[in-house]
Order: sequence, then structure tokens, then C-alpha cells
Amino acid sequence: MAIALCPGSFDPVTNGHVDIIERTARHFDEVIVAVIRNPQKSQSLFTLEERQEMLREVCGHLSNIRIEYFKGLLVDFAAEHGADAIVKGLRAVSDFDYELQMAQMNQRLSGIDTFFISTSPQYSFLSSSLVREVARFGGDVSSMVPALVAKRLEERFGRAGEPR
Repeated sequence: MAIALCPGSFDPVTNGHVDIIERTARHFDEVIVAVIRNPQKSQSLFTLEERQEMLREVCGHLSNIRIEYFKGLLVDFAAEHGADAIVKGLRAVSDFDYELQMAQMNQRLSGIDTFFISTSPQYSFLSSSLVREVARFGGDVSSMVPALVAKRLEERFGRAGEPR
């Protein structure tokens, strides 16, 4: 049974994330969506539990998906869960530069391979940080995130972008 990890902070989960997860699920027997708070990013908008809950709901239609939390090294998490591969979505060449380094480090540390899936063109501009910024200032992100996430962002920021 081939198991893949789709790691990320998912703060918040976007339609681009869901696209990569769905496409990964077509190629692997099991996909573990591994949610982490990225220590290189500023404070999270949503808690780990909130992000896991949103992912469970938006990926509920996929029978071979599991949502997990992790901290520490991804390769250690992969070994603990018997993962065969890491899958990452790439939006642009700038993503590849960073992700290639991570893939090579992970391969060196543990022997695990990373597979890259190019983001579908309609999502190539999306990032969680851009979605957060637009939502914070009252912009409409409903076409960029699942409906549940748009609702949660509206609850968090209000219609005019004012924090509640």
C-alpha cells in the first residue's frame, strides 16, 4: 500500500490545496494531509485544530485521506506513519527553488522521495498568505477557498475586514 504525505500549514486551506490533495489521492492508496504550524511563518490565523477540522470537512468526499497534526521533522513523521512519498504542489519556479532544497534534504535524511505536482493554472496565484491578507481587508475570497473556509474567514474578520 503506497502512502503519501501532503504537508503544509493550510492557514487557511485554499482551493489550490484541495486540488493538490484530490489529485494526489488519485495516485496513492492513502494520503496523509500533515498539518503543521510553520515556525518560519508569522503567527497562525487558525489554530491547528481549526485547520484540521476545516480540512476534514473539505476533504470529506475523499475516502483515502487522513488528516493528522505533526511537529518536528517531516521525515520523522513520515517514518512513523510508513509514508512512501511526500507530495508538494508547485505554483511557480520560485516554489521549485525552495521545495527542491527541502526534497533533497529529506531524501538525504531518510531516503524518502518527493513528488511535485504542478498547480492547476486557475490556482497558480493562490497562497494562504494572500488569501488571509485579502480577507483581512474585506476582499471577496469566496472563489479562492472552499465555502466553509470563506465562512470561517468572514467570521474571523467580518465583512469589512475588521477583526471580531
